[in-house]
Amino acid sequence: MSSICQGFGDVILILLTYRPLHSFQNVLVIGGSFTSIWLARRLTESLSSGYKVVLAEKNSHFNYTFNFPRYSLLRGHEQKAFIPYQGLFEKAPEGIFEDGEIELASGKCVPYAYLAIATGATQSPPAKLLASQKGEAGAELRVLQARVEKAEKVAIVGGGAVGVQLSVDIESFYKDKTVVLIHLRDQLLSSFGVRLHEFVVGKLGALGVDVWLGERPTVPVDGNWESEELTFKCGRSEMFDLVIPCTGQKPNSSIITEFSPLSISTQAKWILAKPTLQLEADVKSNERMARIFALGDVAGTGGPMMARAGMLQAETVLENIVALIQRKKLAENTSLARRSVEVEFGQGKSGNVDLEAAKVWKMFGADLQKKGIE
Repeated sequence: MSSICQGFGDVILILLTYRPLHSFQNVLVIGGSFTSIWLARRLTESLSSGYKVVLAEKNSHFNYTFNFPRYSLLRGHEQKAFIPYQGLFEKAPEGIFEDGEIELASGKCVPYAYLAIATGATQSPPAKLLASQKGEAGAELRVLQARVEKAEKVAIVGGGAVGVQLSVDIESFYKDKTVVLIHLRDQLLSSFGVRLHEFVVGKLGALGVDVWLGERPTVPVDGNWESEELTFKCGRSEMFDLVIPCTGQKPNSSIITEFSPLSISTQAKWILAKPTLQLEADVKSNERMARIFALGDVAGTGGPMMARAGMLQAETVLENIVALIQRKKLAENTSLARRSVEVEFGQGKSGNVDLEAAKVWKMFGADLQKKGIE
C-alpha cells in the first residue's frame, strides 16, 4: 500500500512542478509495445524539469498483436487491432513528451541523455505483420482472411500460443475445414507443464483439430500463405490448401549491432542486459553505455517473454534512470512475472469475438467506435 501511495504522490508532484524549458535532454524510448509505452508513460510522471520523453516507433499505430490470430480470419474486425497513440499522453505535463515519429533508419540523429531499447522480437505473420502503416497492415490480415475462407485443408506449423489460437479459431468459426496443427516438440506450449498440454490437446480434439507432434516441415515465413506440399520426417508428403507458419521469434537487436556488437548474444541474438537492465558492456571505457538500457522481449533477462514481465522491467528501468539523474544507487530487476499463456476457446461465454480489444483502446485513451479514423 505504501508503494502505491508513494507512486501517486510522485505523479502529483511532477504535474505540479514540471516546467518546460528552452533546453532539455532527451530520454529516448525505442519501441511501441506495451513495455515501451508503459515506460514512456511512467517517465512522464517521474522526470523533473529539463528532461523530455521521446517515444520512437516504426508503426503508425499500436499493434494489438494478441488479437492478430483471430483478426486474420474474421472479416471486418481487423481495424480494431490498430490503436492510435495520440491519446496516451494527454494527461502528461505540457512539454515533457514528444511523439516518436522519428525514423532512425533514415539517418536522422536523435540526441539522448538516456536510452531504453524495447524493440521486441520479430515473428512470422500473422503473429506480427510486415507492414508498419495501418492501412497496409490491415490489408495483410485481409489477405489471410480470404485465404482461410477459400481453403479446405489448413496446416498450422508451430504449437505455441499463436498456433494453438489459430487452430482453435479456424475450427470454431469455420467448422467445415480440416485443420492440422504441426509441432516440432512432443508437447504443445512447451514452455509449460504437461498437464496444460494434455488439456489443450483434449480441447483441440473436441473441436476436430488434428495434432501432429514431433514434426517440423520446412515452410516459407514471408506471409505468402500459399498452398504447399509438406514433407515429414518419415518421408511422407501431404498437400495443404493453406500453410500458416507460427514458429519462433527473432529479437530485434540489430539497432546496436554497429556501436556495441559485444552486447548481443552470439546465438540467440538477445541484447545482453545486467541485473540493472543496463547493456552488458565495459562502462569503464565508455561511460555512455551506462545510460543505455534494454528491456522486454529483445533483452536476454532469462524471464518470460510477456507484456506483464516487460512492464515490470520498465519499472526497474524507470527507477534506474531517475537514480542516475540523482546520482543514487541503482536497483536490480528482481520482479519476475509468473509465466502464463491465454488461449480463448471459441467466442467465450459472452460471445465477444474481440476479446479485450475495447479495454485496450480505452487504456490508450482512444475511441473504438472511431476506429476508422487515421
